[in-house]
Amino acid sequence: MAARGARARVTLRIVPPIRHDAASRGPATRPGPGGSVAAGAGAAASVASGSGEATAYRQLAADLRQAVASGRYPPGQRLPTEAELVTSTRLSRQTVRRAFQELVSEGVIYRVRGRGTFAAPGEGRYLRSFGSIDDLMALSLDTELRVVEPLHVLASVTVADRLRVPEDSVMAMSFLRLHDGVPFCFTRVHVPLEIGRRLRELTELGALSEPGDRARFTVISLVDQVSERQINNAAQNATAVAADPDTARRLGCPPGVPVLQIERLYCDRDLVPLELAVNHFHPDRYSYRLQMRGRVDHSGTGGGAR
Repeated sequence: MAARGARARVTLRIVPPIRHDAASRGPATRPGPGGSVAAGAGAAASVASGSGEATAYRQLAADLRQAVASGRYPPGQRLPTEAELVTSTRLSRQTVRRAFQELVSEGVIYRVRGRGTFAAPGEGRYLRSFGSIDDLMALSLDTELRVVEPLHVLASVTVADRLRVPEDSVMAMSFLRLHDGVPFCFTRVHVPLEIGRRLRELTELGALSEPGDRARFTVISLVDQVSERQINNAAQNATAVAADPDTARRLGCPPGVPVLQIERLYCDRDLVPLELAVNHFHPDRYSYRLQMRGRVDHSGTGGGAR
């Protein structure tokens, strides 16, 4: 990864979310004894409650991801088959297959034709695949945040300009994102003053008044909850930067080491900014992967790209 002197930038626009209820943003349940995924019952409950198959597959993927990360399925060990998971979770085969496909794209598992699905070596990094706002909101399924700076007023003309607000101040907070108690991301979140005031009234944020307080939710889910305008999309910039002393201390890495910086500007349907999040990821604890779709066949022959 290049340091600040030789910067590489990738710009992405994340697609609008598919709306379900808040169940998709709750804490993940641990796999049950004997290798079965007891939390699949939580996924089945998501379907039963009417929140939909999309919520259920994310819950099941989170349960399986956690089972692999915790060592319940060591590298090379076979996972339950689709049929076994359909029976044990009472989910549809399509839902189970979609959960498997997400984990394959993340590199958490791999499939061998005629043999089954196996846990891949994790290299100690947190792996997730993000393609929508809902995927980002679902971070709370298997991670938690630990407060560094509680929500406060920040005077910053630069950030105010990014959020396109008339004031010279915004509301901000910073926190670490942890997986299994280990921090892999340091995040600074900024919102317009009015949204910040509404966030302060929420019970969830009221419980995060001191550094070190922990919770299982994503700030964007709360912003989406209190804002009069729904989050519709996000513009994302990914850059390699040298970790400044404060970021390095928070993440537990040497100052100056190259880290991945991802900025996301969340907007409504009219591209009005609602939140700016600046994330720095520990280089040894996080892997960012994108799965690109195949080329569109315009010939009508179905031959695909060569």
